Amino acid sequence: MKISILLPVFNTEDYLSECLDSILAQTETDWELLAINDFSTDGSWDILQRYQQRDVRIRALQNKEKGIIPALRLAYAESKGQLITRMDSDDIMTSDKLKQLKALLQFYGKGHLATGFVQYFAEDELKEGYQKYEQWLNGLTANASNFSEIYKECVIPSPAWMLQREDLDACGAFNPNTYPEDYDLCFRFYEQELKVVSTPQVLHHWRDYATRTSRTDAHYSDNRFLSLKLQYFLRLDRQATQPLCLWGAGRKGKKIAQALSKRGIEFQWFCDTVTKIGKDIYGVRLQPYQALARLQQPQIIVAVAAPDAQTDIRAFLEANKLEEAFFFC
Repeated sequence: MKISILLPVFNTEDYLSECLDSILAQTETDWELLAINDFSTDGSWDILQRYQQRDVRIRALQNKEKGIIPALRLAYAESKGQLITRMDSDDIMTSDKLKQLKALLQFYGKGHLATGFVQYFAEDELKEGYQKYEQWLNGLTANASNFSEIYKECVIPSPAWMLQREDLDACGAFNPNTYPEDYDLCFRFYEQELKVVSTPQVLHHWRDYATRTSRTDAHYSDNRFLSLKLQYFLRLDRQATQPLCLWGAGRKGKKIAQALSKRGIEFQWFCDTVTKIGKDIYGVRLQPYQALARLQQPQIIVAVAAPDAQTDIRAFLEANKLEEAFFFC
């Protein structure tokens, strides 16, 4: 089965050759690369053309409409492989990444999404937040339990998945104009009930640097992530017959409360901040979190980010057999 690698490229001339070399070094040889230059203003297009001349499996195309989603659509439309994967033009594949992911899909078949461990790296010191995210993500991947925490972060990184074309089509591929596009697609994997299969090996090296798109583009702002989470929660997991509860009255908690209020969705609001308990915000009175124990089968959105607080929250939920909790941060 041929693998189609979809590669959007925008102003990554400093890293692009290293990325392309890692693809050429793959132990799996039955692949094609659809590299889409997304209106780069640096030397990226020249690099793509040089590599295209080196290997007939590489096709370099100019994007017709600016943006990563149009670039992915074009790459996918031009692809011929039965297996589909993405790559970021500033990252590096391990030499057996394609072979490992392909083997998983050949063994498990349709309805499965293959992934593996990722590892961040940076020319400067890697920030602690990225180290923790890597550990959290790989911990989920080790147990193939990625979707259990889908409302916290994108649990299937965009350059770390492979699946069969039919399954990607069933998920809508790259048709929605929704950003962040990788997280939106991850939710559609979840909606389609794809089963994660994984290998406990690092398959992808994820580069971090100050001008990385996910850091600088407004499409990847925190507000967009929060809006996307709430949209999919209400569509996929919300049960109208159960009381909806929100735990947390910080910045994110208030944004979620405001969004629910604007939609006319009734909810109860809880926190552990003494100075806020009893106050009305957006027309909803804040209650002490202990009152949750009195409710029958509540669905709880947790909007508390502090790791220590989350540990305490999980302990409280478990002690009171409150099983439907959705951690949004």
